[in-house]
Amino acid sequence: MIDLGEDPLKLDRQVCFALSVASRSVIGIYRPLLEPHGLTHPQYLVMLALWERSPRSVKDLGTSLRHEPATLSPLLKRLEALGYITRARSREDERQLTVELTGSGRALRAEAEKIPYQVVETLGMDVAELEALHAVLTRVIDATA
Repeated sequence: MIDLGEDPLKLDRQVCFALSVASRSVIGIYRPLLEPHGLTHPQYLVMLALWERSPRSVKDLGTSLRHEPATLSPLLKRLEALGYITRARSREDERQLTVELTGSGRALRAEAEKIPYQVVETLGMDVAELEALHAVLTRVIDATA
């Protein structure tokens, strides 16, 4: 058995607590950076996936973002209302919904490129530290997938 110290239930020793607080705190940094574009953090993640590759199916987006299609649907509707994406039935398979960036959605990428630099600056951490943190978090994600 792994020794977790004197009190394995102490709140500030819990990985889940640290991840939860860190997640909320980091997402809070994004909020004022995304607001001028009308984006929430979950919508920003969808845009990141689409900037990597567009068009994409809703199923493909869900896989990349680890979301169910039902979770993505309201995000996609809002992004479409903002004029950043279009949604249409696939010509090859009518059951599949395809999501594609609009000109406005593609243009937003140039503004969004500033966001990671602003987040790093706000965190006040070295890029190497953040890369190491990302690697550890990726291992956690892989271990729980």
